[in-house]
Amino acid sequence: LLLLLPVAYFIIFRYIPMSYIQIAFKKYSIIQSPWEMPWAANGGFEYFIKAFSNRDFIYSLRNTITLNLLDLVVGFPAPILLALVLNELKYKRFKRVTQTIAYMPHFLSWVIIYGMALQLLAPTDGLVNIVLNRMGLESIPFLNDPTHWIWTYVFLGIWQSVGWNTIIYLAALTAINPELYEAASIDGASRLRKIWHVTLPGLRPTIMTLLILSLGNIIGSSFDRPYALQNNLVNNVSNVISIFVYNNGIKGLQFSLTTAVGLFQSVINVIFLVAANKIAKKFGERGLF
Repeated sequence: LLLLLPVAYFIIFRYIPMSYIQIAFKKYSIIQSPWEMPWAANGGFEYFIKAFSNRDFIYSLRNTITLNLLDLVVGFPAPILLALVLNELKYKRFKRVTQTIAYMPHFLSWVIIYGMALQLLAPTDGLVNIVLNRMGLESIPFLNDPTHWIWTYVFLGIWQSVGWNTIIYLAALTAINPELYEAASIDGASRLRKIWHVTLPGLRPTIMTLLILSLGNIIGSSFDRPYALQNNLVNNVSNVISIFVYNNGIKGLQFSLTTAVGLFQSVINVIFLVAANKIAKKFGERGLF
């Protein structure tokens, strides 16, 4: 009985909609069911060919991979480092306050975060640039220059998610046997040595699991974050696959095209997930499956 609602949820909202994947291979018609729609040209691959012939899609694919790789390289270690720092704090009250402040941004929508960023980083009247100008320095176009926008995008993402992801690592730290730290202290290990030889090995299974899941979403993209932060001056770097799907599917009503794009996205993500899992197992890690 406890599993009834979760199973019903996945059947209704996950598995049944999967039957509509066939729209990617057919000419969509609002008056026909997917089983009655005619097959698309080129053996059903008309819309896949059309997608890869579309310059906007190629740009959105490039931008998605670029932003996700930066999120992975720069953002993935951040919660690990924060968890290690919090774990070493002796003052429990300060630790709890810091942890609470760190994960509060997780509950903010990206519209609110963009509003805050605009107040701080706007080129003319943003607080940061006002301070820079008062110091005799030039304004920095955090939100208007493509290169600066990319790094602003990445660091806002870290700020929004680092506290929440830190909770996962802090939970994993509680599973480490305290006797290992006591043995390390008896052997004369410094605090850094304990972190390197006890804490990080204890975190390794959790790190590998989350890394595999992150690699499995290498061309996945959320919609709210890039859509909220983008503007006309940075469209060439901010248009990701989810925005391409929104513009062509929701606004352009090209449902077959965007279903094909979504299917391609899912297949590539699964390939990366399986590959990352196999590589992890070859290095002696447990993997996901």
